[in-house]
Amino acid sequence: MPKLAIVATIDIAPGRREEFLPLLMAHRARCLKDEPGTVQFEVLVPREDNSKLLLYEVYQDDAAFEKHFNGPSTTRLREESAGMIANLKGTRCGLSE
Repeated sequence: MPKLAIVATIDIAPGRREEFLPLLMAHRARCLKDEPGTVQFEVLVPREDNSKLLLYEVYQDDAAFEKHFNGPSTTRLREESAGMIANLKGTRCGLSE
């Protein structure tokens, strides 16, 4: 099965980005260390909009993403960041070769 890329936009609750960003970076580090199917995980910080963060994630396949999405690190991030995320929207993408 081909690799899966996720492009996500996180709308942060007003005034919470600086509090949320270290939690997200810790999540990123855990995923890259502990999830063999997580190939790449980039956090993009818009320079002119402090209400958003963007993610670019690559997974070995759809099953690896499902394992990530339902895994312990994602669960931990959800618990730690309760009330900090106003909206999360992701787009599943194929990688062209």
